[in-house]
Amino acid sequence: MAKKAPRRTAERILEVTLELFNRFGEPNVSTTLISAELGISPGNLYYHYPAKDELINSLFDRYEQALNELLNASDGVRHVEDAWFFMHTLFELIWQYRFLYRDLNDLLSKNRRLETHFQGVLKNKARAVRALLDGMGRAGAMTMDSREVEATATSMVVLLTYWLSFEYVRNPRHALEPAHAQSALLRGAHHVLSLLAPYLEPGERSHLQSLAAAYSSPASLPA
Repeated sequence: MAKKAPRRTAERILEVTLELFNRFGEPNVSTTLISAELGISPGNLYYHYPAKDELINSLFDRYEQALNELLNASDGVRHVEDAWFFMHTLFELIWQYRFLYRDLNDLLSKNRRLETHFQGVLKNKARAVRALLDGMGRAGAMTMDSREVEATATSMVVLLTYWLSFEYVRNPRHALEPAHAQSALLRGAHHVLSLLAPYLEPGERSHLQSLAAAYSSPASLPA
């Protein structure tokens, strides 16, 4: 029986790098630490990724591709139930690459490619949110004056982009640990969708409140 081929070294490097970046923050992770965690020589690491920025860019490329595929699903959102699922899935992806959001300003100041590409990320998020608002409006789930769409979409994108930073500032030692993932994601999705509450039809607003009550739990900080 043929043995299963081992994962390629380049793939393993990215997986371990993502785990370390998420756990400690990108500025606190050196290529020396990455190679030690993998049990390979620094030379082997440099063979695949000659600079730390190449590791960051490769991970960002994966995130951007997955994000764009997910954002396309916003065209199918018609009701609160759809929007809840879409936002939660979006926050799950953001959590998977949370180092980008935890250290966003620092990363953008050091990496020109990331700086330009993240502007595209914001534009794509805004386009997707506008599509979501349009779909819910056409389905009769909400009523929003066209003059309010742009400001609401921008507010939703700001929350999407900086929610994990907010969680981290509130509880730096624990907020971005895996054990706290589910509650952080649910709070994020709830707060983004709460921006729509004034515009939702009564039944949809009630359903949003029911979803929040069923799936989210009050935030608690350690003493």
